This record gives sequence, C-alpha cells and structure tokens, in this order.
Amino acid sequence: MSKSACAVLILICCNGFANANQQTADQQTARQQTAIPTTSSQPFNWPDGAKAAVSLSYDDALNSQLDQAVSALAAHKFKATFYLTLNSDAYKARQAEWQALAKAGHELGNHSVHHACRASLANREWVAKEQDLDQWTLAKIGAEITQANQQLQALDQQSSRTFTPPCGDTQVKDGDYLASVAPLFSGIKVLGPPVTSMSQIEGKQLPTWFPVEPTLQQLIDYTEQAAQHGTIASITFHGVGGDHLQVDSKVHQQFLAYLAKHRDRFWVDTYHNISLYLQQM
Repeated sequence: MSKSACAVLILICCNGFANANQQTADQQTARQQTAIPTTSSQPFNWPDGAKAAVSLSYDDALNSQLDQAVSALAAHKFKATFYLTLNSDAYKARQAEWQALAKAGHELGNHSVHHACRASLANREWVAKEQDLDQWTLAKIGAEITQANQQLQALDQQSSRTFTPPCGDTQVKDGDYLASVAPLFSGIKVLGPPVTSMSQIEGKQLPTWFPVEPTLQQLIDYTEQAAQHGTIASITFHGVGGDHLQVDSKVHQQFLAYLAKHRDRFWVDTYHNISLYLQQM
C-alpha cells in the first residue's frame, strides 16, 4: 500500500471511529445474536480474577507481523488473533508461517479474501474497481467470506473463528451484510469507542481501536480504562515496525512487557477464546 493510501486510510479509520455509534437496523440484528448475559450493576468475572480481558489482533496478513509481532508475543507467551486477507502477498508467500501460528495457539481470523471497501466514501480513490464494496451484493460478500472460512479451515483445521470487516465497511448494494454472516463466527470486531460496561455488548460485535503510531502511554491508558470498568480492551494493530498504519516495534514490545508485568490484572487471549468465554457466562 502506498504512503498516500495509508494516509487516506488513517483518516477513514478516524472518521469510522467517530461515527461508530450510528448503527443500521441490520447491524442491530447482528448484535442481538448470542447476547451476553451481563448487567451494568454487577462486576464481570474474568478468569483468574483479572480486572479486564485484552484482545490483541493484527489485520491484513502483513510481513511485519510475522517478522516483528510474533516473536514479541512469544517472549511473553501471549496469544493473539491474526485477521488474514487471503489475497495478500504475505499470506500467499508465507502460508507455512501463518499455519505455524495456529499450531502455536494463535487464532487465524477471517478478514476476507480481497479486502473489499466502499469506494463511494470520502478519500477512497485508492479502492480498486473490482474491490469496490458498493458494487457488491449480499450474496457476493457472503460467498467470499464463506470461501475465506473454508481456506482458513484447510490451513488450521479449526471450524470456528472470529471476523473483522475490511475498512470497517459493512454496507453493500442491497443492505448491511453483518447480520447475514454473523452465524459464521464466534465474534466480530467493529470500529468503535471502547465499552464502559459489559452490558453495552449486545451480541457478537465488539468495538475495537485501530491505533496508528500510538505512544506507549496511549496503549496503556486504553487498557487501564478497560480494567477500571471491568471490560475488554480490543486493540487491532496493522503494521508493526513496518508496512502500513504501523505501531513502532519498540512501543509494541514495551506495551506487551507492560501487560506481562500486570498479568494478574489482564487476561490476554485470542478474541475467539474471549468470545467463547462470554457465551458461556
């Protein structure tokens, strides 16, 4: 991805974050599936007495994730979710390494095959015609996401996983597609501000943060806010010390070290495992 495209995507992520509370009726339907039985008046019980859950994820199947993030996670024995775009060069060239992640306990999440986004939105000149989600239908995006699930299952032998929509976009020509694909997944990450109560999570959708060049303190503050409220800190990285929308590799390492130092307060796991835990509560 070019530097200009990355800059545009940063603006898009910011705009998507600001508008995350504007949900369509179809998105409301998707959230209502697999509701979490919690109330705002009662503290949520996380494993081993943790104050919050932390879901670390990495989008787009990037080389820097294999080169930088994996070893940093392994140093602290943390498990994360890697949302793979199956048409990416790094996925096609390094499938054995992605497969090894699954064998090591990481989740391989669904991020579609072609990473289609809406070209009609502001500053979306970089979206290729064949990847313009505005021209896709519910049937087409459903078939693509199902195809990605099948390919991922062939790679990791897992029949259940989570999903995050490319660019945070969920609208196609004939409606919002999240409700139609929700049954395929244990959980779905969407752009949005962090919840301050577990009762705000109405179903499978969890708001996540896409940090771009964050400071260590910003990452810590975001996670500590979740601990204060007893909720989930969902952080979706892209490039780590390289590629697009990156976090500095040293900052990334320092953040993981902080989580490890406070392991008694933060339950760090794949989003799939966190989703299964929520469904069992």
